[in-house]
Amino acid sequence: MIVLVPVYQPGKDLLRLVDDLADAGWDGPPVVVDDGSGPGATAVLAAARERGCTVLRRRVNRGKGVVLKTGFRYVASHHPGRDVVCVDADGQHRAGDVRLVAQRMRDTGALTLGVRRFAGDVPLRSRFGNAVTREAFHLATGCPLRDTQTGLRAYPARLLDRLAAIPGSRFEYEMNVLLHAVRDGWPIEQVEIPTRYRGGNSASHFSALVDSARIYAALAGFAATRPLAGARSSGPGPSTGAPPAPADRPAARR
Repeated sequence: MIVLVPVYQPGKDLLRLVDDLADAGWDGPPVVVDDGSGPGATAVLAAARERGCTVLRRRVNRGKGVVLKTGFRYVASHHPGRDVVCVDADGQHRAGDVRLVAQRMRDTGALTLGVRRFAGDVPLRSRFGNAVTREAFHLATGCPLRDTQTGLRAYPARLLDRLAAIPGSRFEYEMNVLLHAVRDGWPIEQVEIPTRYRGGNSASHFSALVDSARIYAALAGFAATRPLAGARSSGPGPSTGAPPAPADRPAARR
């Protein structure tokens, strides 16, 4: 499985992640895709390359969605048949978390989310924003995912071409992926992981105003055109009471 790391103005957390994965015996170094960070990121990206990473650099900052799609196309072209696990480089994810999510995807063949507990020292903005978005997603789709904003996601190789065609250039892209999964009946697995924020999540480039507006616009658009009841969440533990999935649509799992 290929680890794909989207970055913008990366710091030493990227190198810590690469070293953590190597120490854990991960099968091959990550593919790092830089979103037009400019000269200031050259030293960190060079250090990642020295550690064996494939480093792709876009000339202009276009957003996380564009970077992820760049990575999916690269993997599909250069590593055909390999699954992908996307990992943020802001210190939130450790090798153990990545392995849990990757293993669930291998076991089930489903798109798999690393869902955070949001317990302990979590910035209020992050806790509130995720709770609101989670509820909005449930209302729009009928699918009760516990963490729609997570950047730790594993995708089977068969989905890469379809993922590269999903619209969205910035953070709304990851929401669009989940909306397409519900619409098209892709099964979704959820694996609980620890919640970690370094420095009050100061490394995040998420705009509470602009990016939130894009995400909620995507949700509103889906809700306005939703033809059927959303998928039911199932898997380990009891159902959360969402409506059952249609007979021809796989259920989202948690």
